[in-house]
Amino acid sequence: MKPRHLSLLLASLLSLSAAEIPSAAWQIKTGVLAAPKAQQDAATVLGYDPSGALVTLRAGTNNLICLADDPKQDGFSVSCYHKDLEPFMARGRELAAEGKKAVAITKIREEDVKAGKYKMPDRGVLNVTTGKRDAATGEVTELYTRYVVYIPYATPETTGIPLAPATPGGPWIMDPGTHRAHIMINPPKPK
Repeated sequence: MKPRHLSLLLASLLSLSAAEIPSAAWQIKTGVLAAPKAQQDAATVLGYDPSGALVTLRAGTNNLICLADDPKQDGFSVSCYHKDLEPFMARGRELAAEGKKAVAITKIREEDVKAGKYKMPDRGVLNVTTGKRDAATGEVTELYTRYVVYIPYATPETTGIPLAPATPGGPWIMDPGTHRAHIMINPPKPK
């Protein structure tokens, strides 16, 4: 391929990639959907610049960090978490960017916590909201939020919370006894 044609092809691919990244305004508007309504306007929002790099789209003034939908992933998913979880979350993103898989990421982050590279907070919330995005309008429908409350090293014995939901949507502990032990709350989906 001639250098000029290669340059045109590269420019076309870059512009196509940039076109797939939603506007910062849309990312902020939808990124906060995982936050409680009363906290949405003051939350920090991380999202994607035209090159696809994760950046701070809006600095917030409260304790929440919201993560916009990743345009490289299928479906629509945003999350919001307490700022004290950011070192843990940032490390996970860093390891994923290096190509590490989930099992390796979990192991490395556990080693990091044990080595004192960062501290897991005594508790911290993560809300994850999914939905369906209409490509033509940008509207997101069928929103569903599940809740994760991190309580490192918690077990059923220390909390009284079971390892499986006792009722539909009831709380349960996942990864008990580990640095990433957390209470899962998956409300029943609306019909």
